[in-house]
Amino acid sequence: MRTLSIALIGFVLILCACKKEPKTEPEKEKSVGSEISFYTPDSIQIFGDLYELDRQGKTILLFHQGGSNARGEYAPIIPKLIKEGYNILAIDQRVGGQFYGSYNRTLANIPTNGFDDGYGYCDAYNNLETALDFIMEAGFTGDKIIWGSSYSAALAIHLAHNRQQDINAVLAFSPASGNAVKDCLPNKYFETIKIPLLLLRPPHEMERENSKAQSDLAKTHGHQTYVPKSGVHGSSMLVAERVGSQVDDTWKVVLSFIKKI
Repeated sequence: MRTLSIALIGFVLILCACKKEPKTEPEKEKSVGSEISFYTPDSIQIFGDLYELDRQGKTILLFHQGGSNARGEYAPIIPKLIKEGYNILAIDQRVGGQFYGSYNRTLANIPTNGFDDGYGYCDAYNNLETALDFIMEAGFTGDKIIWGSSYSAALAIHLAHNRQQDINAVLAFSPASGNAVKDCLPNKYFETIKIPLLLLRPPHEMERENSKAQSDLAKTHGHQTYVPKSGVHGSSMLVAERVGSQVDDTWKVVLSFIKKI
């Protein structure tokens, strides 16, 4: 009997040793981003990506430069903004292309009749304004911050002037200042904009008469300006690989500006 008991105990121990916990697949990191689209008043379908964290939190609306698109230009920037806890809407305006990779989804869905389908930079204004309307109608109740790059920075300043009651701040990276935006130059709005505005330019752009005059005018009317030690055109001044040097100081200025709103 004693021998039988010992054998049974040994058999149970073997079973326990052989039994393994069922394997569980590592939980994949959930993406907060989703593709969205909406229509402008003139029936252009605008495509974009919405990164939703908290509809009561701050929302940043990202607009790209000429020849570009949201996914290409902002791929290195969006993750850092999400890490800071901001909702993000990044759209493809009707004037854009394949800069920085990817492609402009909005432009790809417009019937082709030439480069940029015949639209000029100023024609993209209602893309920005409709993006703001989209976010408001979707129930995002926190502060709205608009962020433009090159031509869209000029349009963002215009939008800030027109919709100050709905916008809490604007960041303008290398706002266009030449003939390409002569019909929508932002300079005349610096005096009337009362919400926080940050205008950023790399050093080489400050050597141009138009760009320097624009930055000086913004500063004259009490707006914040910043010239990093090194940088490139538009929002890409926040991307070290594109600048060729560290961009930590520029990021500190940008995040400090946003957090103070």
